[in-house]
This record gives sequence, C-alpha cells and structure tokens, in this order.
Amino acid sequence: MNDSSPVPTAVVLDVWCELQCSDCRGALDDIRALRDRYGDRLDVRLRHFPLEKHKHAFAAAQAAEEAAEQGRAWPYVEAVLGRVEELDRAGEPFLVEVARELGLDAEEFDTALIDGRHILIVDADQAEGKAIGVTGTPTYVIGGERLDGGKSQAGLRERIEEITDRLLAGGA
Repeated sequence: MNDSSPVPTAVVLDVWCELQCSDCRGALDDIRALRDRYGDRLDVRLRHFPLEKHKHAFAAAQAAEEAAEQGRAWPYVEAVLGRVEELDRAGEPFLVEVARELGLDAEEFDTALIDGRHILIVDADQAEGKAIGVTGTPTYVIGGERLDGGKSQAGLRERIEEITDRLLAGGA
C-alpha cells in the first residue's frame, strides 16, 4: 500500500505541570520512563499550570522558563519537584538556590524573577490549559487526547505509550 502521508519524526506530549504539586512529583517516574523509551521520537513539552492554592507555583514556573533559556529545563524541573516541601517553606530563594546547585546563572534567575521576563509564557500556557479543559495537574495532552493525572496516574503511562506507538506508526 502506498501511503503518501508522512510518518511523524516526533510525537508531542504536552505535560501541564505545576512545580509545587506533589502529584506532579509522582508523575516524574512515568515521564522519565517515557523519555527513556522513546528518546527523540517523543517531544515532552513542559506546560505551566500554576494553581492558586500554591503560593510559589507561579514563580517556580517562571524559574523553569529561565532554566529552559539556560538550557537545563528538565534537570531544573526534576530538582524542584523532588523537593516540593522545601519550595513550600523557602519560596523564591529556594528556586535560585536550585539554579546555583545545577550550575546555572543564579544571579540571572534572581533577576528574571524580579523583572518578570517569563510571565507572558506562563500566562499563555495557563490560558491555553484552561481553554482545553485542564483543571489540575498533571494533565497530559497527546494526539489530541487529554489525560488527567491529577486524580490518578494509574494506567496513564500505558495509555500514553499506546497513543505514541500508534502515532509513530502513522496511524490516526
């Protein structure tokens, strides 16, 4: 059969996340496993959805964008999520300290949090999330399907793998 439709080189997985969310911390193992399994064939994109109940979530989202600008988005996200309780207690100074620990330009992090240079990106992510029905974190969007991990992660990695495999094979 001659199918002229191109097979995608990478499938996009949007992960609507909040860096002060313990459920998002719990999702890290699944995200790591997916990245390990698919490598460059799965583009895992962090999307910000700071929740009002967490007072440092918006600043953490901005800090993650600064980490991305400095080329270390996922290591930074994993480091912050791995220490949610410290973020709860210490707030923005903790975000700068994590940057320093990872060898990033901590002064630039501090400046970015003060001048708000990444606010528009965080706001845009949050607005898009609300528009597509995201209400909590983590929420995944892949192949046009939204999967809510805020209630339970059970079975979500397998579902994401099914969709990814289908999309990589060129199926609709």
